[in-house]
Amino acid sequence: MIYLDNAATTKMKSEVYEAMKPYFDELYSNPSSIYSFAGKARKAVEDSRKTVADFLGVKANEIYFTGGGSESDNWALKGVAFAYRNKGKHIITTKIEHHAVLHTCEYLGKLGFEISYINVDENGVVKLDELKAAICPDTILISVIFANNEIGTVQPIKEIGKTVKENNILFHTDAVQAYGHIPINVDEYNIDILSASGHKINGPKGIGIMYLRNTVKIGSFIHGGAQERGMRAGTHNTPGIVGFAKATEIAEENLKKRAVYETELRDYLIQRALDEIPYTRLNGHRTQRLSNNANFCFRFIEGESLLILLDQKGICGSSGSACTSGSLDPSHVLLAIGFPHEIAHGSLRLTLSD
Repeated sequence: MIYLDNAATTKMKSEVYEAMKPYFDELYSNPSSIYSFAGKARKAVEDSRKTVADFLGVKANEIYFTGGGSESDNWALKGVAFAYRNKGKHIITTKIEHHAVLHTCEYLGKLGFEISYINVDENGVVKLDELKAAICPDTILISVIFANNEIGTVQPIKEIGKTVKENNILFHTDAVQAYGHIPINVDEYNIDILSASGHKINGPKGIGIMYLRNTVKIGSFIHGGAQERGMRAGTHNTPGIVGFAKATEIAEENLKKRAVYETELRDYLIQRALDEIPYTRLNGHRTQRLSNNANFCFRFIEGESLLILLDQKGICGSSGSACTSGSLDPSHVLLAIGFPHEIAHGSLRLTLSD
């Protein structure tokens, strides 16, 4: 089997599994309990929190563990919307966000919030002039994906963050695809809230984080207990939290080496495809893209048919986001960069690993 769908999920590294294992069968206590046995699990949770915080260059109490990237996105947008609605009800995002952001914005729109969806250029880069023009006195939040999950384009997050700070607006970024692959300095980029997920960096599924700057005050997302400083109720997923932290450590250690290797492999794949397959187009920015992402459109063929043919050869790929794999609609990302439906239907995303 040739697995080329690492944007959907990654294989857990053996070191991550070994780090998690004791918290399944030896140190299985609930971290919230008060006896000494539980203290070991509680320490593991807090040590993991510090590991993640150090990676992002933030304080440990600014990291909240969640059930994954989609939950983190939901919490970020709904949390800001409800907490700051007396200040304003206008939110700005882009047309190429992950559906965890787009569907949340759609939900908030039904509650009376005004949502502006900013266009992107033919490479999937957000139009900064349009974003700046959309800002008004009622704007409370801008949410822009760090690196697109389908076409891999990396956004000018630093420039967006500068604009956000100048206008005293909160800035959220869905960094699910970027975390562990691209160096992220939240202070340099003026990021107030960030979402990430464990299974995109060779960690476990069902665990994510939300970075929330201490100066940003939002309400709890899940009610029912005092976990996560009263902000997110529910028994801690200790093995998942430990696994997320271990995967973060490994990603940090190998970040530069991995980026070089994957970029060389990616560029080789892209060039061969463009040179040897007729009617092929690369989607997304040629260089300003994730090191492991290659996304193509092939004219005169359906993406689903192509995936079936590849599967018969033992090759795993995708036609877009795994979260919409059951949909027959063309990718909203490809439509946003200007593709007609008939071409957008012929897309193939191949995402590499080290």
